[in-house]
Amino acid sequence: MAFELPKLNYAFNALEPHIDAKTMEIHHGKHHQAYVTNLNNAIKGSDAENMSIEDICKNISKYPAAVRNNGGGHYNHTLFWEIMSPNAGGVPSNEVGKAIETELGGFEKFKTDFAAAGATRFGSGWAWLCVKADGKLCVCSTPNQDNPLMDIAEAGCKGTPILGMDVWEHAYYLNYQNRRPDYMNAFFNVINWNKVNELYLQAKK
Repeated sequence: MAFELPKLNYAFNALEPHIDAKTMEIHHGKHHQAYVTNLNNAIKGSDAENMSIEDICKNISKYPAAVRNNGGGHYNHTLFWEIMSPNAGGVPSNEVGKAIETELGGFEKFKTDFAAAGATRFGSGWAWLCVKADGKLCVCSTPNQDNPLMDIAEAGCKGTPILGMDVWEHAYYLNYQNRRPDYMNAFFNVINWNKVNELYLQAKK
């Protein structure tokens, strides 16, 4: 069963002024589509053809670099689209918001640590909020299209991602150029905390 590009739940311009329509159109329709196409080509004829993208990531050490790069790209971006929405942002007061308060030192500290994870990632990569195996939250970053599901040391942190911020230049360069911190500040205005909370509760089961 070939992987497919997921549809967005909102229009390309729905996240403006924080993320512009042209960036969304190119990011989703060109970059993510390329990851899907290349992933399908990379797994053709292998056991990964019948696996979920989550299971592929969890066993990524078995596969060549093309599967790692494009499988990670597909998984990461699918999550990225899901955890953003218009009229979002703010301070979460749901279960994940309470866990951020008790486990990560409060929302403001979380924002600082999450932004630092993105700002200090040299080159391209992602910042993550994850649920570890013990059910606790953690903040970390990974290079390129790696993610914390992957069974490789380079992934940096282990857990189930519930929030991911893309800090590849293609995610922000049209609007923010080299101002990655400005893009990261804007990103907090489009986080769909209801979806993050849903993923949090699923990960803790």
